Amino acid sequence: MLGKREHELIVKYLTNTITFPEIEELENWLDKGGNKEEFLNYIRTNYTINYNLSNFDIDKAEKNLREIIENEKGRKKIFGISRVKRVMKYAAILVLVSTTSYFLLSKANDSEPILDGNEVVVETGIVPGSNKAILELDDGSEINLGKSSHVLTNNAKSNGKEIIYKNKLATAHKLEYNTLTIPRGGQYFIELSDGTRVWMNSDSKLKYPVSFIDGQSREVELVYGEAYFDVSPSTKHNGAEFKVFNEGQEIRVLGTEFNIKSYKEEAHIYTTLVEGKVLVKYDDIKQELLPEQQSNVNLSSKHLMVKTVDLYNEISWKEGVFSFEKKPLKEVMTVLSRWFDMDVTFKNKEIETILFDGVLGKEQKIDEILAVVKDFGIINDYQIIDKQVVLE
Repeated sequence: MLGKREHELIVKYLTNTITFPEIEELENWLDKGGNKEEFLNYIRTNYTINYNLSNFDIDKAEKNLREIIENEKGRKKIFGISRVKRVMKYAAILVLVSTTSYFLLSKANDSEPILDGNEVVVETGIVPGSNKAILELDDGSEINLGKSSHVLTNNAKSNGKEIIYKNKLATAHKLEYNTLTIPRGGQYFIELSDGTRVWMNSDSKLKYPVSFIDGQSREVELVYGEAYFDVSPSTKHNGAEFKVFNEGQEIRVLGTEFNIKSYKEEAHIYTTLVEGKVLVKYDDIKQELLPEQQSNVNLSSKHLMVKTVDLYNEISWKEGVFSFEKKPLKEVMTVLSRWFDMDVTFKNKEIETILFDGVLGKEQKIDEILAVVKDFGIINDYQIIDKQVVLE
């Protein structure tokens, strides 16, 4: 049976983050009776593009894979080729549908991607996102937070990838606020003064008190964007509940983990509960969520709907992975445009609605991703001009 560890190993394998000891662990699991079929079923269900596979040239894919392995034989890498071939065999080429073939072979103890010596590397102005943010203090001054920038204020410190606030209570009844803005092409982690942890996605903005007042409701505002909250329990704060406000929506929690997605250009607010219990309030509507449930507030119709979702697909972004399940290509490209800080144009409007199933590592290059989409006939062609992607 596919357990949590096996799930983690497969995801790491598909997203270029697996190490040599882990590939050995995955191989040992595959060698046990019945696990090969489990692996295949998992790949088919979660990590293949929703495309007519009868159009998929298996012979060509196998040929490409053999060429990659032959090219790699001359390289003295720890990553054993025979081991890779055995794992690849179990994936039955389906893995190639959701990621580039050479990309799958590229990780060996955090080494750089292995490329065919004859391959032309396309240099573009589009690069994967990174840890960066703009911190606005209560007095209106701004501080750029980014790689290798170490910042120390009276209340917080940042090491370039996260900002941690001191665990202390406000001394006055007037709260002092900071605002953290994550630009397109960025991500950042913040720990609030009460111990609540927040992972912020690209193109997002959070307003919060530098310190909370003892015994009073702990309130923050997700101005726009997407954030994952791991809330410090109310039992640690004299029963003070935690609230997140966003676009007229109020999330009331006592101690839980949940994700809110509410981008400026979108007409929906999605709140996904991972653990615990939350109360979603919008206008006169109140809805309690249970784990694995997601509320969808339609800002146009003012309606709220609830459904059960696959948690991994909804929150994988905070773990360095984009997981898509039957998502229209336009929606997929919207997510990627925020992360890569790029603009996307569809020359052929019909392809916007093609459904896509797949997992993409956030460190993958945009030309690698687009090449795969093209190879499998989802798009006819693409162009990258500066920070503009054109799909045909």
